[in-house]
Amino acid sequence: MILQIALIVTTVKVFFIPFYFSTDFEVHRNWLAVTHNLTISEWYYDTTSEWTLDYPPFFAWLEYALSHIAKFFDPEMLHLKNLNYSSDMTVLFQRLSVIVLDLVYFFGAKSCSNLISNGKLLVYILLVTNAGLLMVDHIHFQYNGFLYGLLLFSISNMIKGNNIQSALWFAVLLNFKHIYLYVAPVYVVYLLRAYCFTVPTEDGSHTPWHTFSMLNLMKLAIAVIGIFGLSYGPFIDHIPQIVSRLFPFKRGLSHAYWAPNFWALYNFADKVLFYALKKAGVEVPKSEAAMTGGLVQEYDHAVLPSVKPIITFILTFLSMVPALIKLWHLGADRRYRGLSFVRCMIVCAACSFMFGWHVHEKAILMIIIPLSFMSVLGEVDGRLFLILSVVGHYSLFPLLYPKNLLSIKLFILFTYSAIGFSNIPFFYMPAKLKGARRRRYFRLPLLSHTETLYLYGLLAFFIYENVIHPAWGLDKTLPFLPLMITSVYCSIGVTYFYVDYYYYFLKFNLSAVPTVAVNLSKYNKKAN
Repeated sequence: MILQIALIVTTVKVFFIPFYFSTDFEVHRNWLAVTHNLTISEWYYDTTSEWTLDYPPFFAWLEYALSHIAKFFDPEMLHLKNLNYSSDMTVLFQRLSVIVLDLVYFFGAKSCSNLISNGKLLVYILLVTNAGLLMVDHIHFQYNGFLYGLLLFSISNMIKGNNIQSALWFAVLLNFKHIYLYVAPVYVVYLLRAYCFTVPTEDGSHTPWHTFSMLNLMKLAIAVIGIFGLSYGPFIDHIPQIVSRLFPFKRGLSHAYWAPNFWALYNFADKVLFYALKKAGVEVPKSEAAMTGGLVQEYDHAVLPSVKPIITFILTFLSMVPALIKLWHLGADRRYRGLSFVRCMIVCAACSFMFGWHVHEKAILMIIIPLSFMSVLGEVDGRLFLILSVVGHYSLFPLLYPKNLLSIKLFILFTYSAIGFSNIPFFYMPAKLKGARRRRYFRLPLLSHTETLYLYGLLAFFIYENVIHPAWGLDKTLPFLPLMITSVYCSIGVTYFYVDYYYYFLKFNLSAVPTVAVNLSKYNKKAN
């Protein structure tokens, strides 16, 4: 069954090959040309295109390897001066490269779903049919699937107690794409507590501080430093230049299309205050912030204090601290520490998404994908997954802006949501309610009336954006309004998820028993 599902999903991806693709397509085509034609000492300095190489070295080497296959499809795509080149064979190659690399994601999904005793197939389906990856990777165009495959390998090894292997997978992942630094603190805290501060007891009691294992710490250090040395060793003389590419701070607080996070609400509040003060006759010293132009650049807020990168870093770190402290304590119990690790990863990914600098809307997948694994392991996990999977994936709709993609993205979201709502509730609903759920015409399974009403509101906004807004001619005078509404409305849902899930994690009791068990008995052994 798993093989058949993988084949069906792959067939759907092939169907998307001729569809619209974003500027990210040209970004990766240019990186193919850069790595193929220039020496490694020039890779991170080339400025022939505005889409300069700004991923860590492992991804650069991947582009280099792909370039040697690309030349058999169309060697013209490898010419540095062929900017915005997109022949049919170039499109075919780049689309196929994403599809083939997704094999890593399929195996990563299988490695995690195999840990579950009840709901294994559902979790695998939720992972490999993820609506966001279909839209972002196979239409919009990016290489996220195989990266999340590496993350899933790391998660599965951590749950099984293979701490070194998990750290290795995560180190490799960081050297492909540095955005996963968002969840690095979770690895640091968990590995220190569960591996370096050894836990010899089986009753869940905490281990004294004096049991610290310097040997285990050395093993971890050698493994992680070895991966980073392999990655950055050939570029040892160019590390400052690479760092300047990896962490540009001139892109502004918010991405061109506001990610649905705290800063979207902050930007919206600034605009509302500006117009309210202006209408009241109050003179505002600054002009209106032009953050709704769809451009990537720095802006100052008109009324509220402008936000600098350091502020976002501080807020992000402080928001993570309670979760990391909780993880430290949960890490002492062999029975639940694996699941606690994943839940803390979800919380910290959400902290980074909510408060980070220049967050991309696509970063919502860093929350949704681990949460997919947890969706059958606790009722709160399942309920909040259903909410976030709808809201988070809907927030990606602006990436697929051509009108001919309306039916496609609706089909993807409705199909994925139907899989979740049709199956996840059955893990938690009492038997007597399963037959009666058909009589609940308005309320969605597991969700409250308010949560249901909120999700239905997305449909109302979709109709406004695609029917009413252009019918009134507002697409000419207020072109950014639908995008702003989408970001702000989705921000409310993401914030609700963030607060609810954070509280759920912090109040988790070690004596609680998960609704659906994980096959952890054979992994309850001394860490490697």
